[in-house]
Amino acid sequence: MKETSLAVFEGKQIRRYYDEDTETWYFSVVDIIQVLIQQPEYQAARNYWKVLKNRLNKEGSETVTKCNRLKMVADDGKMRLTDAADPETLLRLIQSVPSPKAEPIKLWLAKVGYERMQDMADPARSLDRAREYWQQHGRSEKWIQQRMMGQETRNKLTDYWKDHDIKKEEEYAILTNIIHREWAGVTVKKHKEMKGLKTQNLRDHMSEAELIFTALAELSTRQIAESVEAIGMDENAIAGKKGGGIAKRARRELEAKTGKKVITGDNYLPPGTRKALQKKHDDGK
Repeated sequence: MKETSLAVFEGKQIRRYYDEDTETWYFSVVDIIQVLIQQPEYQAARNYWKVLKNRLNKEGSETVTKCNRLKMVADDGKMRLTDAADPETLLRLIQSVPSPKAEPIKLWLAKVGYERMQDMADPARSLDRAREYWQQHGRSEKWIQQRMMGQETRNKLTDYWKDHDIKKEEEYAILTNIIHREWAGVTVKKHKEMKGLKTQNLRDHMSEAELIFTALAELSTRQIAESVEAIGMDENAIAGKKGGGIAKRARRELEAKTGKKVITGDNYLPPGTRKALQKKHDDGK
C-alpha cells in the first residue's frame, strides 16, 4: 500500500509516495529539480531533468536506473507517471546539479527521514504534527478533534480491509467511493469539485457535519463487515453500501429537521485560491 501526500520545502509543494512495504518515501524528481534550479516553470524544470538524465546515462551513472516511475497527481488533477526517487538516490542526483539550494535540500531530506523514524517509534508524534498543521491553518479545536476521531475510524476500517483480502490501492479507492456515494449522494470526485479542490485532501476541507457523517458511514461499514465476516471486494462492497445507507438516512433526517444541506461547497482554502478554483470549475461546466 502506498500513501500519497505532499511535502513542502521553502513554499514549494513536493509530491511524494510512502511505500509501507519497504517503509520508504519516494519524491518527485522534477519537483526537487525545480527547487534546486529555482525555476518557477514546471516544464522548464522537466526539460532540465531530461537533459540531465541523458547526460548521467551517457556517463554510465546508475542513479537514473534507480528512479521509479510512479503515479502522482499532475497539475491537471490526474494521476500521471513521473520519475520518483528515494532520499538516497535524490542525494546522489543533487550532487549533479550545481545550485546554492543543494545543501538546504540535503538537510530537509534528512529531517523528513528522521521525522518518519520518530513517527514509527511513537505514532503520537505524527498526530501532534497534524494537529499543529491544522491549528496553523485556522481549524478550531472542535474541528480538529472530530477530524482525528474520524481518522481513527477510517484506520480501523482499512485495517479490516487489509486483513480480509483487500490489497490493491485501487480497491481501497473503489470501496471508499461506494461508501461515500451512498451516504453523501455524490462521489468523492464530485464532492471535491463542489469544494473547488484539486489535489487537496477532501477530509481536510470537510465541515464538522461532513466529518461526522463520513465517520458514521465508515464505522457502520466496518461493524457490518465484521458481523458477516466480509471477505474480498464483492462482500465488502455490499457492507459499504449498507454502512453508507445508515449514514444517508441519518443525513436526510437531519436535513429535513434543519432545512440545511450537509454536503456543501464550503472549504478551508485561502480566499483567492478558492475563488480561482471555483471559477475554473464553473467555467468547465
